[in-house]
Amino acid sequence: MHDFFRHRLRLRSPLRLLLAALSLGAVGCRDQRSMVEQANTTNTLLLANGTELADLDPQIVTGSPESRVVLALFEGLVRYDPVTLDPLPGVAESWEIDDDGVTYTFHLRADAKWSDGVAVTAHDFVSAFERILAPAMASENSEALYFMAGATDFNQGLTNDFGTVGCRAIDPRTLEIRAARPTPFLLRMMSARTWFPVPVHVLEKHNAMRRKGTVWTRPENIVGNGPYVLTEWKQNQFLQVSRSPTYWNRSEIKLDHIKFFPIESQTSEEAAYRASQLHRTVNVPVNKIDTYRRERPDELRIAPFSGTYYYSFNTRRPPLDDARVRRALAMAIDRAAITREITRAGETPAHRFTPYGVSGYHSTVPGVSIDLEQARKLLAEAGYPGGEGFPSITLLYNTAENHRVIAEAVQQMWRRELGVDIQLENQEWKVYLDSIHLGNFDISRNAYIVAPDDPTRFLESTRTGHGFNVAGWSNADYDRLLRAALDEVVPEKRWQIFTAMEELLFDEMPVAPIYHYTNKYLIRPEVKNWTDNMLNTYPLREVVLEP
Repeated sequence: MHDFFRHRLRLRSPLRLLLAALSLGAVGCRDQRSMVEQANTTNTLLLANGTELADLDPQIVTGSPESRVVLALFEGLVRYDPVTLDPLPGVAESWEIDDDGVTYTFHLRADAKWSDGVAVTAHDFVSAFERILAPAMASENSEALYFMAGATDFNQGLTNDFGTVGCRAIDPRTLEIRAARPTPFLLRMMSARTWFPVPVHVLEKHNAMRRKGTVWTRPENIVGNGPYVLTEWKQNQFLQVSRSPTYWNRSEIKLDHIKFFPIESQTSEEAAYRASQLHRTVNVPVNKIDTYRRERPDELRIAPFSGTYYYSFNTRRPPLDDARVRRALAMAIDRAAITREITRAGETPAHRFTPYGVSGYHSTVPGVSIDLEQARKLLAEAGYPGGEGFPSITLLYNTAENHRVIAEAVQQMWRRELGVDIQLENQEWKVYLDSIHLGNFDISRNAYIVAPDDPTRFLESTRTGHGFNVAGWSNADYDRLLRAALDEVVPEKRWQIFTAMEELLFDEMPVAPIYHYTNKYLIRPEVKNWTDNMLNTYPLREVVLEP
């Protein structure tokens, strides 16, 4: 399938923009050093970042490129251990959990400050939680806080009294959070950006407490509390962060600067790396993996990753409102061929949405596999024998070579095996995000990446109304089972509930899982202390450059 790769270098390609952004006046001063060598002298890490950012509001962003920068600029009560993902002290220097497993009391650091010198207080957290849960914000991340008592009702407009939500500032440095139920993985969840505080004094100045897309995240306005501050952002060229002088643990931060480059093309990204323009890539073109394995194995990293690559079927649009059509399409995808011939970096074919073995759960549901006979039968039952009369539909993906290659492969499989001819459409990141969340698609490429704390972390994304349920699927039995799984504490009974949920997903097929991720990237030898974890969070506090 390597003939799928047909790279077109556009006039204003990300690679050309990168070279321009990194020029640093090399022509004028006749500096013959590579861009990496020049960056090493200023203790600056050069990172590819996939695409131009849609926003930097920690309560609004949903994509990985944005999250990587947000984690440098902000910090929550706790932060991830860079290897295990266990919670480490962040803004909170200590905490207690009551015997009931429901009440958490956090004690904030006296030296926790915003980058403008204002103290970070418990009130900032309470206001942040109220903001992300406010129905007017319509944040796609609000479900992450549903583990907090009363959060669901407030977010869904069943009450407008935020006092019913389980959080309160006991004093400026003491915060109490009450969970809706005992949740063993809740503390680790609080390391995620959705639980970060926001600088209320800054958002109020820019009328952003109940509005998205305001100017508070521009370089001249943004205030964070993380290890780095935003110092420069040139759209479609680069974004730079620098070590924060107000961060409580600033003496432990080794890098002076980090530059993030929006390079959507993986071919351009690899070329920039090869030309010593980057210290680390986001990805590796699949047709380059064997070359690096053979010639530069120490610079190729492949690590496990807790995520699923899948296609969402828009269940609100015919013919995809028919489960038989969705199942037929899902059963005609040769997942093993995709991981063997296209991705080729240890990814595993995804027969179920939840990766195998999450939190000790080993599913017994066969899930979806290639079954051409059954797929053709289901399509005929739906009224499209041999694909006859099947309407024109489109598969949407965000711009990237690997997404295009997979889409072309699936397009050929459906045409060859079912007689169904679909169109392909790629969109730039911001446009793509708008399209999928507004439901302006037939089939869309998606990914769900979440800490492997519990199967509910994956299975909740397909419940009615969830922000990542772009398929628009709704099933009352599934929603009821999810609530039961959250309330149940006996592991064996929970496994039975998960099995029933996965059987419903298989019967209805709102999403077609394709493979479970691995994280593959290139990294230069002078980058030290870069550790991998199951969320691919960047260890920017620990990294050092040793040229």
